[in-house]
Amino acid sequence: MDRINIENLEVFANHGVFPEENVLGQKFLVSVTLYTNTRHAGQTDDLKASIHYGEVSRFITDYMKKHTYKLIERAAESLAEALLLGTKHLEKVELELKKPWAPVGLPVEYVSVKIIRQWHTAYVALGSNMGDKQKYLEDAVKALHEARGCYVTKTSSWLVTPPYGRIQQDDFLNGCLELKTLLSPEELLGTLHKIEQDAGRERTIHWGPRTLDLDILFYDDLILGTDTLCIPHADLQNRDFVLRPLEEIAPYKHHPGNGKTVREMLAGLG
Repeated sequence: MDRINIENLEVFANHGVFPEENVLGQKFLVSVTLYTNTRHAGQTDDLKASIHYGEVSRFITDYMKKHTYKLIERAAESLAEALLLGTKHLEKVELELKKPWAPVGLPVEYVSVKIIRQWHTAYVALGSNMGDKQKYLEDAVKALHEARGCYVTKTSSWLVTPPYGRIQQDDFLNGCLELKTLLSPEELLGTLHKIEQDAGRERTIHWGPRTLDLDILFYDDLILGTDTLCIPHADLQNRDFVLRPLEEIAPYKHHPGNGKTVREMLAGLG
């Protein structure tokens, strides 16, 4: 990915743990690397096809002056998120916030925090087999699209499928969506659980009836296994009701574990 660099932009702002830092203010130096595709701008000489580094510099200056945080970690995190949410064509940002006048009582050039944040692509499965199933699914798509740091880019059609497992229950309405998100996998899982809870989801019977079921299928090409989260979803390659709608929106997405595309996994189910 191409990069645009802004080095050591000087800003006088009011961030710090001590009250006098919030009142008197001090100098900060901000460096950012903006990751984007400059190919089209390079071919057309059109500024609108790229990122205007002058406007970004002014945005950083205004943001740092307008807000007050105790920790430079918080200032860096908030600024990086604001840049990603508000800058067209920006896919990833590397940001370093330097504090030259850090009150450490020792000779030091500066103290800094450096972070890297970016947009991620996740695929989420949706299902419902209670009440107004379609409304539950559509409301979930809307809620996820409106969640901070998230926006839905694709949705499949809704498919009626028989229930999975041995519990006697109504047919499911299933689908999948593609999501751009700034959230970590754990944060995304928490957001999905909150949307399920708002829909009245009760986790009482394994594979039992539910108003809403939301599962992370893929998160970029991440392979992750923790006590609470498995990415890619552990059983997606065996689930027709997941692969069919997923194939509509991401037929050539490769499973980072087995290397097969969604279309190949679906064909493998016969």
